[in-house]
Amino acid sequence: MSAATAGRFSEVADGVHAYVQPDGGWCLNNAGLLVADDACLLIDTVATEARARRLREQVLRLAGRAPRFVVNTHFHGDHTFGNFVFPEATVVGHERARQDAAAAGTHLTGLWPDVCWGELEIVVPALTYRDRMELHLGDHRARLLHVGPAHTTGDTVVWLPGPRVLFTGDVVMAGVTPFCPMGSVSGSLHALAQLRALDAVTVVPGHGPVGGPELFDTDEGYLRRLQRLAADGIAAGLTPLETAREAGPGPYAELLDAERLVPNLHRAYAEALGAAPGDPLDIPALFREMAEHHGGLPACRA
Repeated sequence: MSAATAGRFSEVADGVHAYVQPDGGWCLNNAGLLVADDACLLIDTVATEARARRLREQVLRLAGRAPRFVVNTHFHGDHTFGNFVFPEATVVGHERARQDAAAAGTHLTGLWPDVCWGELEIVVPALTYRDRMELHLGDHRARLLHVGPAHTTGDTVVWLPGPRVLFTGDVVMAGVTPFCPMGSVSGSLHALAQLRALDAVTVVPGHGPVGGPELFDTDEGYLRRLQRLAADGIAAGLTPLETAREAGPGPYAELLDAERLVPNLHRAYAEALGAAPGDPLDIPALFREMAEHHGGLPACRA
């Protein structure tokens, strides 16, 4: 772990802290911490054992105790692999996130075998919900909302209505290309509309720096471009890969991980051709095609 990518907590509201791992690219996700007088709640963990143990040290230093709850915003390993270093906590997530985490296991580690993942132990949510759930810690109220299918089919956002802070998981990215082949383009747009209606002041995205509701604008623009490119590509008889090569990142070239355009277009094509949001795609095949488009496997600096 380099100093440049090491995560740090910053307080974004009274007792509410965002844990940001720069620069937010592949597997460098964000987390969050809600601290009350007698308990704390951690939102997501991190990808490797070393990063998870560093996160635990910082939680203990900041909160003075281990978290009572760990909420997973979805099943991907960069947000869940560190669950096991918090054995005192009850892990909470959407019911689909539990199923998907159990099915995926440590599959993510096989994509980047050169990363030092450590001795991981998969811990899936023990407490699940279907539509919404509220957790209470002292005067703090954390509302868990299922949105989507968006980034995945089991996404959770954590809304703190008191300070109007929203932890979005990977439904929202900041300075990072959205990624929805395991979820839905149209569902992501619907989820963004739901998030706008909350009227948040502070938005902690799944990857990238903390911002405000303006973060929704970039993601929405990117997703609508996906839909237009898919419609045009289908009309022209092009494959998603051919469309990606022809169109390029366009106005979103400044976002990290632009190669995600290829698998994202596969999702947009599938929906344009009648697939339901969240219908499964061949994700390993899409990763191989993305790597071909990129000229190699994208770098993971976890």
